[in-house]
Amino acid sequence: MARSRRTDSDVSQAGQAPARIPVGISACLTGQAVRHDGGHKHSRYCTEVLSRWFALRPLCPEAGAGLGTPRAAIRLEQSGASQSGGSAEAHLSEPARLPVRLIAPRDRSDHTNALHHWIDGQDDLLAGLRGFILTAKSPSCGMARIRVYNPAGQVLRRDASGLFAHALMTRYPLMPVEEAARLNDAGLRENFIERVFVYDDWCQLSARGISRAGLLAFHTRHKLQLLAHCQQGYRELGRLLSDLRVEDIHVLAAEYIARVMHVMAQPASRGAHVNVMQHMLGYFRGRLDAGLREEVQAQIQAYQREEVPLVVPLTLLRLMQRRAPDAWLAGQHYLAPYPDALGLRNQL
Repeated sequence: MARSRRTDSDVSQAGQAPARIPVGISACLTGQAVRHDGGHKHSRYCTEVLSRWFALRPLCPEAGAGLGTPRAAIRLEQSGASQSGGSAEAHLSEPARLPVRLIAPRDRSDHTNALHHWIDGQDDLLAGLRGFILTAKSPSCGMARIRVYNPAGQVLRRDASGLFAHALMTRYPLMPVEEAARLNDAGLRENFIERVFVYDDWCQLSARGISRAGLLAFHTRHKLQLLAHCQQGYRELGRLLSDLRVEDIHVLAAEYIARVMHVMAQPASRGAHVNVMQHMLGYFRGRLDAGLREEVQAQIQAYQREEVPLVVPLTLLRLMQRRAPDAWLAGQHYLAPYPDALGLRNQL
């Protein structure tokens, strides 16, 4: 069965350049001077590495909402929250979801409605994205840990999302979202990029039209990935697809992909990778020289002891697959979930 993964050799219909996956990004991360102080937070990893496979779509919610550059700093405020002193713990006992506004404290101007109006106008663009890379600590683009103040300038809590980030994650809950600063962590970086490729595969399937055969094929090629991320989730997904004689396949598909993306968001542990690789090794029993299988087993154990990165045993398993091809393994995206040139498994 033909696979839909995108690799270094994939090309566009014109045959001129590698097909790239559309991914949104906060514009300041691309070097655009759109921050409130007239500066930027250029991420060279995004623009020089990820841009080889991701067609980056820069957006700045604050500039889009009409705020100039440079501009007064803005912050999230809860207008109905207590303005008296006291500890943060005391404030947490207040209603948790009072209205949150985007306020410039210098002149008390309120930019909430302008930002939401701009977001409403971006739906066509956002719906076509396969992921989004946000700017940390931003009251508009921060994914998490954003401070919320009361009008007196006291911090009420530190667990909010920026106004744009919250709207993005609410409207497109399947879309992988991450902050650029967190991409410095090898595990988080690999997990985000892997999810983007899985979500892109799903979007391609959806564009062709959901069918029972298509749903089963998608599940089949991602089985080992799902197993690596969560064994229980993998089993539950299998049970969900055990009977496709349902009235509306689209309802089932919606539940299925929601669970898939939830499972994929759970980082794959070292032990889970070992389990998957040993499962793969079993496919070559009696088909390849025992010495080679013992060497691969030794490297899997070395990976488990954190002596070698994940790429070492997986490279040997891919070599075994080339020497003694197995049709089912050949279709598993776990072997190559993203282009090798990204070097992600060199760091795991």
